[in-house]
Amino acid sequence: MSDAPSDPSGQVSGDGASTAFDLLHEGVRRWIWRQGWTELRDIQERSIPVLLEGQRDLIIAAGTASGKTEAAFLPIVSRLAVDERKYGAGFEAIYISPLRALINDQFGRMETLCEEVEIPVWKWHGDVAGSVKERARKRPQGILLTTPESLEAILVRRGNEAARLFAALGYMVIDEMHAFMDAERGRQLQSLLNRIEIAAGHPVVRVGLSATLADMRTSAAFLRPPNPDGVEILESTMGSQALRLQVRGYIQPRLKLSGESSDEGEVPENTADMEIARHLFDTLRGHRSLIFAGSRRNVELYTVRLCGLCEALGVPEEFFAHHGSLSREHREEAERRLKEEDRPGSIVATTTLELGIDVGHIDSVSQIGPGHTVSGMRQRLGRSGRRAGQSSVMRVYTTEMAIDERIHPVDAMRPSTVQAIAMLNLMLRRWNEPSQVGRLHLSTLMQQILALIAQHGGLTVKQGWNRLIESRVFPEIDQALYIDVLRRMKHPEVKLIEQAPDGTLLPGEEGERVINDRGFYAVFMTPDEFKVVTDRGRSLGTLPVDNPVMPEQLIIFAGRRWRVLEIDNQRREILVTRAYGGVPPKFGGEGLPPADEVVAEMRRVYEDIAVPRFLDKVALELLTEAREMFDHLGLRHASLRRHEDELLLFPWVGNRAQLALVLALASHGVTANSEGIAVTVPAKDEGKLIAALRALAAGPGPDAVVLARLVPDMKRAKYDTYLGDELLARCYASEHIDAARVPIIADDLLLRLPTGATPVHEVKMTLQ
Repeated sequence: MSDAPSDPSGQVSGDGASTAFDLLHEGVRRWIWRQGWTELRDIQERSIPVLLEGQRDLIIAAGTASGKTEAAFLPIVSRLAVDERKYGAGFEAIYISPLRALINDQFGRMETLCEEVEIPVWKWHGDVAGSVKERARKRPQGILLTTPESLEAILVRRGNEAARLFAALGYMVIDEMHAFMDAERGRQLQSLLNRIEIAAGHPVVRVGLSATLADMRTSAAFLRPPNPDGVEILESTMGSQALRLQVRGYIQPRLKLSGESSDEGEVPENTADMEIARHLFDTLRGHRSLIFAGSRRNVELYTVRLCGLCEALGVPEEFFAHHGSLSREHREEAERRLKEEDRPGSIVATTTLELGIDVGHIDSVSQIGPGHTVSGMRQRLGRSGRRAGQSSVMRVYTTEMAIDERIHPVDAMRPSTVQAIAMLNLMLRRWNEPSQVGRLHLSTLMQQILALIAQHGGLTVKQGWNRLIESRVFPEIDQALYIDVLRRMKHPEVKLIEQAPDGTLLPGEEGERVINDRGFYAVFMTPDEFKVVTDRGRSLGTLPVDNPVMPEQLIIFAGRRWRVLEIDNQRREILVTRAYGGVPPKFGGEGLPPADEVVAEMRRVYEDIAVPRFLDKVALELLTEAREMFDHLGLRHASLRRHEDELLLFPWVGNRAQLALVLALASHGVTANSEGIAVTVPAKDEGKLIAALRALAAGPGPDAVVLARLVPDMKRAKYDTYLGDELLARCYASEHIDAARVPIIADDLLLRLPTGATPVHEVKMTLQ
């Protein structure tokens, strides 16, 4: 639509009329008119005829705030509005989201659209009242908004009702599809989509929505594993909005000698962190913003400091904490606060607000540290600048150690700042992390075998093969490995399954316990936690059980300072009261290494002479120091340098390849450790290192499974504990070790060894 419709019917006349708009149901057109829209987005124009036809799977790939959800549901609701259906005949469309909060956010918008055509909308997840779910179950129809875990619960607990619930199903929409790909939840979701189609008795149109897909063919294979070529792909052709980027650098002075630091008592007034907090405060106060702090610990630190600055100046509080360990009520309170368009405010968050939860208009986004992924950085940037004529704004804050006689050469290379620059460069080139192929996901395979047994009351070996392997949900699993997994599940030490005389697979003793556990429906780890409750009875959130919190300890939680009054092990509660002082708890699970292309781009940044325009004065100085150290180490041509009693090896590869190299060296008797972009080896092992590299370069790639057995603890996924050493090593190797590249890496390292440098040239650190 090129002009605003002039009457409630939503009809558009004259030149430039939208043909897609005219295809929509009258009630949907009326809803569009009431929104005050002047036109449909390009991605909506193109998706409407495809989904109205209802014959083809579709990927809608468009930037954040480009109208992807409406691109899916304007035609879907129009189609449902005209289809002949019976009351309670089954859900007609399912919207699947990775986050409950995103479902809650979409529910209100979907209701207003669907009330125009009298289509019921249901949300179904762990926070929804049982009475609401029961009404939906008894009279299923309309649109169901849910999570993979809730779909799993429906199929497992009500398997005999699945055919009735999904008999009328025409569409399954997966929002934020990139968040599922490569993850255990993604394999579960693929299996669920297949199981629902089997229950429905007919194919169902699948629709994937995402802003950050790297490879469309891989994405199509995820959406429809048996037939990726049948998936239509629509990418937005809209021009990019204006961007305003800045990397701000900060120097962290060395406050204490090694061994003097302590986690007890008050958080030290870290100069760099306080400078960042003050800049955030001065820049963002009075505006509306999101601050991505990188970790839950950082969220707590920065929120309490920002609130402290508000208190010191006697101004209204504008900064709120938001992360996964905080209670739902606390997170929703922060979200509601930012939705008040007439009031300024900022949320300090982890990745919890990276996806499309609506918190109203955002002026800018700040990020502390370089971030975990380029795709995540793009998602965050897209949260700002959504109004016409407004730029998207992002500030990235990086901290580096002050250079003195004790600084390590790797720290002197300013890796945090260079990584931030590299990731922004890749983001500007529209690069995203590609999906990793070849991962076995054996933990999820076992969970899905148990889920199918629970859903149907039993399962044959052939049925399991057809639904999980032949369906291409687990394409990496061959027949031999599938049988090995079943035998392991049946093993007397495991007892997840047992086999009836007729061959039917049934739950074993341990399998019954696992299926009946309330956490069974989630394939991801759910740590045992204590609830944190104030002395006034308010729930703040949860802390892992293994968190070393003691009575009388001062902590920072939910952006406030507290003193622990009592720990009730029976009720699993930590009672706290307001206090002064304190440190954030240790949450764990923080930080991910960069991808191969990020490391490669970091190397290009070191080698280049161009200066990005988005650096502030200090960040520019840090980049200059980084390049000077890079050249001081001779890394344009060399791969190995000595520093004190260790050798520094620079392979310039990402995590999986670097881990493979470290383990391969260990298999040759060389002790090596990953230190970010470098690998360290004791200087005394120089001869052994070079000999090992020569052997690795000359031979075939090492066996990844053999290398995996060198890892002390390979357990990463929820049900890994049942796999046994052999299957666990195969699974770990498929996910974490890129062994095939080891000969190439070793050969490249040998080619870049310092010529005539035996012993290897030693780096002398000098002060400026």
